[in-house]
Amino acid sequence: MAVHDDHRKRMKQKFRENGLDALHDHEALELLLFYAIPRVDVNPVAHRLMERFGSLHRVLEAPVEELAQVDGIGENSALLLQLCSQLARRCEVDRSEHSLRQKPLTSTALIGAFMAPRFRGLRDEAVLLACVDNRGIVLDCQEIARGTVNETGAPVRKIVELAIRFNASGAILAHNHPNGLALPSREDIATTRRIQAGLEAVGVRLIDHIIVADDDFVSLRDSGIVN
Repeated sequence: MAVHDDHRKRMKQKFRENGLDALHDHEALELLLFYAIPRVDVNPVAHRLMERFGSLHRVLEAPVEELAQVDGIGENSALLLQLCSQLARRCEVDRSEHSLRQKPLTSTALIGAFMAPRFRGLRDEAVLLACVDNRGIVLDCQEIARGTVNETGAPVRKIVELAIRFNASGAILAHNHPNGLALPSREDIATTRRIQAGLEAVGVRLIDHIIVADDDFVSLRDSGIVN
């Protein structure tokens, strides 16, 4: 017991004095697990997690059910690990919203900086819609569907209703390709054109549709698909 306590004190002191960069990935996991698994040597558990999932980010983004299959990981530990990943994603979204607040999303780079962090760590496909005013400033941004942009039909009616509700002059659509490439499929292109036509019918311009995959994204406006 005393040995474990001394080890935990040393690890916490190392982090306090030098930050996370002073710790290896398995040590960072170990430090985190201190707060979910008391009075147990969690070093072997941290190593098992790394061996099972292969990297720190894969551990933190793993489903609770898969985490719980690792010896030594219970529900509390699995929830804590997943919480860290989702907190990191929320921080990225919060940072992008604050840095881009009241900035017109007129360039591909700004649109990507605003939309892409919202997909960080998502294992499922999601469809997001940002409504903007005539200057390109965001009025509202929300998830409108889970599933592929085509399987959900990226519901044109819902997109149009949101654009009207926020009195938007323009709309920016985004969806992700988890574990894939940020390239539009034939169905993505067809769906985008249906959405564009639906928005134009109520006087709203589809500014862009971006597809996000990991740290990459593709603009359908830059690709000539969105006029």
